[in-house]
Amino acid sequence: MAEALSLFDLFKVGIGPSSSHTVGPMRAGGLFLAETHALGIMPAVARVEAHLYGSLALTGKGHATDKAVILGLSGFVPQTVDPDEADRVFARVRETGRLTLGGGGPEVAFAEGRELHFHKDRFLEHHPNGMRLVAFDAGGVPSLDEIYYSVGGGFVLTEEEMARDRADGSGIAVPHPFGSGKELLQRCHETGLDIAGVALANERAFANGAEAQAGLMHIWGVMEASIARGMATDGVLPGGLGVRRRARALHEALVEGRGANADVLGLMDWVSCFALAVNEENAAGGRVVTAPTNGAAGVIPAVLAYYRRFVPGADDAGVVTFLATAGAIGMLYKQNASISAAEVGCQGEVGVACSMAAAGLAAVMGGTPEQVENAAEIGMEHNLGLTCDPVRGLVQIPCIERNTMGAIKAINAAKLAMRGDGTHIVSLDVVIETMRQTGRDMSSRYKETAEAGLAANVTLC
Repeated sequence: MAEALSLFDLFKVGIGPSSSHTVGPMRAGGLFLAETHALGIMPAVARVEAHLYGSLALTGKGHATDKAVILGLSGFVPQTVDPDEADRVFARVRETGRLTLGGGGPEVAFAEGRELHFHKDRFLEHHPNGMRLVAFDAGGVPSLDEIYYSVGGGFVLTEEEMARDRADGSGIAVPHPFGSGKELLQRCHETGLDIAGVALANERAFANGAEAQAGLMHIWGVMEASIARGMATDGVLPGGLGVRRRARALHEALVEGRGANADVLGLMDWVSCFALAVNEENAAGGRVVTAPTNGAAGVIPAVLAYYRRFVPGADDAGVVTFLATAGAIGMLYKQNASISAAEVGCQGEVGVACSMAAAGLAAVMGGTPEQVENAAEIGMEHNLGLTCDPVRGLVQIPCIERNTMGAIKAINAAKLAMRGDGTHIVSLDVVIETMRQTGRDMSSRYKETAEAGLAANVTLC
């Protein structure tokens, strides 16, 4: 049985554009700082080097990994960093070539090509998203040399943890453990709880029930805020592709009733608007929730906003049920496959988010545990093989629109499941294992390296 995960391991507040390439490396920088303090060597640190490998090197510039490393080493953490302050710190380090280590550390030299290296031709042993941080004393002798892996969704493991094949869990015992969809359904039958009830009961091992529910409502508040900011902001996204924001214009058209509201499928335009808004914010480096990743950050908020605004009887209790259900499904993917596009392609990001959102929506529509499990299975089954091929390594094309597709698929999956009685031939466990195998067999060129697919075939002047 894999170690238990908290719902808040799946839902983390951070900044864009990527959980694996931005949030993870920032957290790794913080872990490195903490280790230097724990060893008592921080005052003697004279220089720090950062080495990025594999996907972190190949698409690191487009995913702001260089910025993330600088912020992490400067003492910032993803859940509280102000995006505007982050921009200022990054610009200052780039301009001066100097970085003040966080936690009262010394100022050290830090410049790309000298202390920051992108090793695009080398992958580390345990995961495509590898990085190495090294601290040196005044004599040039390494005083701390640590390898970290950003394994998706902001999760970070050390070389030692990866070598032990240890899940990134807390080690805390929960009352209703489950490591598969089958076991999750068994826990529901044994306890009389629904999937959200099982997840929330387990969450009490991490915090009391009131804190867990308040925490999930806070997560929804951050999601709502990212939707609102995205729908209120226009302009061109950073990175050089010239991608214009579209959520604001679409929102204005929907509010004014121009075109889309007259269409019988007008609700799809609202769902797309919500997803666009979040992922445009993510692409701009704004504050979003990894759900379960930044690249897929718009799917769950869009479907949850659809529930909150358009489903009769929607309320805060339903929001908690939705997120707890979605989180329980996300744990199964994290434990048994992957939520890292660099490891399994975008099926591990938008595909997993679609599956989670479908389950959450089915739950608040009154679905049985079997119907909810069926919705999650449908959500992934029709994302199998989805590649990750971001143009110029930016989380923009096709990533932003792909979130709208994932959200629409999730709603359709939930509705299909609710039309049945929960019996189906392909189980969620089978589809998760199929996704894992598909990701294993997928060429690395299609796994967040920007070496194939749209990334190779879109001609830019």
